[in-house]
Amino acid sequence: MSPSNSETFDHAVKTEEANGGNAAQLERLRTAGGHVDDRTQPSLPVVHRRFANPAPLGLLSFATGIFLISIYGVKVRGVATPNILIGVLMFFGGVCQFISGIMEFVSGNTFGATVFPSYGAFNLSYSMIYLPGTGILAAYTDPTTGELNSQFPNALAMYLWAWFILTMIFTVAAMRSSWVLFLDLVFLDLVLMLLACGYMLNMQSLETAGSALGFVVAFLSYWAGTAGLWANGITPINLPVFAMYTEADS
Repeated sequence: MSPSNSETFDHAVKTEEANGGNAAQLERLRTAGGHVDDRTQPSLPVVHRRFANPAPLGLLSFATGIFLISIYGVKVRGVATPNILIGVLMFFGGVCQFISGIMEFVSGNTFGATVFPSYGAFNLSYSMIYLPGTGILAAYTDPTTGELNSQFPNALAMYLWAWFILTMIFTVAAMRSSWVLFLDLVFLDLVLMLLACGYMLNMQSLETAGSALGFVVAFLSYWAGTAGLWANGITPINLPVFAMYTEADS
């Protein structure tokens, strides 16, 4: 008769103690769901109630979307038509952030479960503006000249103001997270404000400034996502994110 989970765990603890194991190592003998982390049958699937950190996926997909949007915003190498972004924004920036948000919901992180699906929806909705099948651009196009009419920049500005308000709410919610994430959202507020003002006032300089500042948002998002991905012993590199709280606050 095979030993029970409790007997297996007790045996593993005694083995670790005999080998000089510490508390951190002993903790890994159980999964987050309380199961014995038994991996003695590698040929069979072993399922434990343990969840990976979904934040790196959400942050890195968000960073990639903002980086590409900024590249086209400042017209790198003269490319100003953003249609090539549609695939990346819909699948990596949209679908992946939705997946990340669902996993944050499962793990009990209200902030992540709200922010990631929200910006996933932003990427999807932004990409649909330039997707011909939606008819969004066609609705603002003069049928005689084929040029966008004066309503389009104002409509796009209203779209950005709505996301500015939402991002301000997220910025306040991030005040007890880390300085990297908090500043990331602060700079995103500035990006959205500059772009919205640029479109409303028809000032190309503000639009370019907003797109250029987007590179800072992308950098901070890459930093936060990479810090989470490389942590917990996956690599010997631990990027600091500069927590805005102390152990006494948590």
